[in-house]
Amino acid sequence: MPTLRQLTADLSTALQALYEAPEAEAIAGQVLEHLLHLTPLHRLMRAAEEVGADERLAALPEIQARLLRHEPLQYVLGTAHFAGLELSVTPATLIPRPETEELVELIVREQRGRSGLQVLDVGTGSGCIPLALAARLPGAQFTAVDVSAEALAVARRNAVRCGVAVDFQQVDILAAAPQLPAPLNVLVSNPPYVLENERPLMRPNVLTYEPATALFVPDHNPLLFYRRIAQLGQELLAAGGVLYFEINEQFATETEALLRGLGYTAVESYEDIFGRPRLVRATWAGALANSKG
Repeated sequence: MPTLRQLTADLSTALQALYEAPEAEAIAGQVLEHLLHLTPLHRLMRAAEEVGADERLAALPEIQARLLRHEPLQYVLGTAHFAGLELSVTPATLIPRPETEELVELIVREQRGRSGLQVLDVGTGSGCIPLALAARLPGAQFTAVDVSAEALAVARRNAVRCGVAVDFQQVDILAAAPQLPAPLNVLVSNPPYVLENERPLMRPNVLTYEPATALFVPDHNPLLFYRRIAQLGQELLAAGGVLYFEINEQFATETEALLRGLGYTAVESYEDIFGRPRLVRATWAGALANSKG
């Protein structure tokens, strides 16, 4: 009978047809942990154990086949880890990225300790941003919108799983505005920002499986969603409210200029862990203050 170490190594070897060895090994480890309900530490501690005819491993051949078709691990397993949460994901939602965790951390740093926050997330997908924020900003009220009914169904399931109340609304943000209970203190979005001409640079598992409507913008209008959301912020943000964006690193300067041109102040970009400008924040001083200035 194979040991847990051997099963992991066999899957890793098969996956090296698509992935470099370290990534293949990491994926294989996560698959075995998922199937056998192990933590990474327990998998390593029990690596020499013989697994035997565990019925939980019956899905392993199909999982391997799906992974070898470039299907992302998170869709194969149906879950993704984000900011300490385990969330459901499907091909209707983007897989949450580390950069988005950094966006959550920035918001928490600036907003922690404030009471009665009204927060809107535009393009919520799996609901990862409001659900992660809710765990760190107690007492805040959350509204989240998406154009996709299928994505919102996933987000609602995640909210139930996390025990968080979020008002989810299906809204095409380019054509309409959400209904809010009060002026916003925080407006956050990780909108589509990948240019169509960047498709050749992307991995097959992203292009084939993740929702294109959540990824791509026209080459001739890369700030399409940023402009629209910032304009909505002029209407929806309370004076002193803050707008937070995840951005395409190519357009940090242009995004900052857009926000300043629309009357936002304290506009600043932030680099991710790789030194790339991936986040922008800006403060809305309020219509009256801007009309005077």
